[in-house]
Amino acid sequence: MVQLKRSYLFPTYTKFPLTLVKGRGTTLWDDQGRAYLDFMAGLAVCNLGHVPERVKARIELQLEQLWHVSNLFHLPIQEELAEKLTTLSCADRVFFCNSGAEANEAAIKCARRYHQRVLGNDRYEIVTFEQSFHGRTIATLTATGQEKVKDGFFPLPQGFAYARLNDIDSVRSCLTAHTAAVMLELVQGESGVRLAEPAFVMALAQLCREEGLLLIVDEVQTGIGRTGSLFAYEQYGIEPDIITLAKGLASGLPIGAMLGQERLSEAFSAGSHASTFGGSPVAMAAGLATLETLLEDGLAERARQTGAYALERLRQVSQDAPAIREVRGLGLLIGIECSEPVGPIIQRLHESGLLVLAGGIDVIRFMPSLYVTCEEIDQAIGILSQVLAERQREAGEERYHWRA
Repeated sequence: MVQLKRSYLFPTYTKFPLTLVKGRGTTLWDDQGRAYLDFMAGLAVCNLGHVPERVKARIELQLEQLWHVSNLFHLPIQEELAEKLTTLSCADRVFFCNSGAEANEAAIKCARRYHQRVLGNDRYEIVTFEQSFHGRTIATLTATGQEKVKDGFFPLPQGFAYARLNDIDSVRSCLTAHTAAVMLELVQGESGVRLAEPAFVMALAQLCREEGLLLIVDEVQTGIGRTGSLFAYEQYGIEPDIITLAKGLASGLPIGAMLGQERLSEAFSAGSHASTFGGSPVAMAAGLATLETLLEDGLAERARQTGAYALERLRQVSQDAPAIREVRGLGLLIGIECSEPVGPIIQRLHESGLLVLAGGIDVIRFMPSLYVTCEEIDQAIGILSQVLAERQREAGEERYHWRA
């Protein structure tokens, strides 16, 4: 448990009362030696689990060679990871940065500059979606379709409009002569694991083609095998103009990437955008080892199978758990919508040895390592069932005492 009398950190996080000191695979240990089943994976970052051996070995090798020089020099390891990402996706070019917010910032800038400097028009507006989440920079929090992240940061930059997910007419109503792009999460993780419908996504892609708009797919949370394919867009039958990645790409080292099609390279020409630490050799080494491991071990397919198993088991459990309203998800990005705020439930789950987090007010998110086993899924669901049953029993006892 945390014993600090005074913290020197800005209090920007409401922290759980745990001090975690070690992790391996799907297990974390606190400073008291207690083990926890980790279904958070560092906010969908540790897709290979904690301290994966092949990634660790690649990082250690790189640490003996080169840590940082500058992006003003050729770095073969950058080219190697960029080539792998483009080979595996529909993209042709990559810009490396340090986080998902930076990747989305780059996507916004690239879309604007492509229209203004390459196509020669004055388009700059980006359509995003209500309940979306795209980051914490001033531009990406403005792109985010949630008012709570904007509180106290006004005035916000112009150029963003917000449509309703799965409503193509709502998107059309947001379009103007200045619209440059549409930015979409195929699964809205932060607001409760809300999935884009395939028919809507196909209609959106068609609308973008008809209107000359760039389609940006934010895969910061859904990418790198999390949803049952290397990229979630592959399951929707589309080819985005821009894809953004971060979380799972380097197994916990800071990284971000904006992937784009060839025609966008003229917009991101020399001097148009930069990142001092983006594409650092150590992060590139971690990214390469992460992708190689994921592909060699077939983890995307494994996530599809174990995710389907988890969804089926959770839906079975929900039939006898009145507190669960709905279970939804894609691969190993799963939301359990409850009939009450989930904060107290999550606290009880942590006390019972299962680490999870919320997605909005009333949704519990399951996001374990892609190596998670069906036995570990059963263990997690057993803990959840027990906690919900205890709360239901306690609520019944409270009503009984009140009536008495």
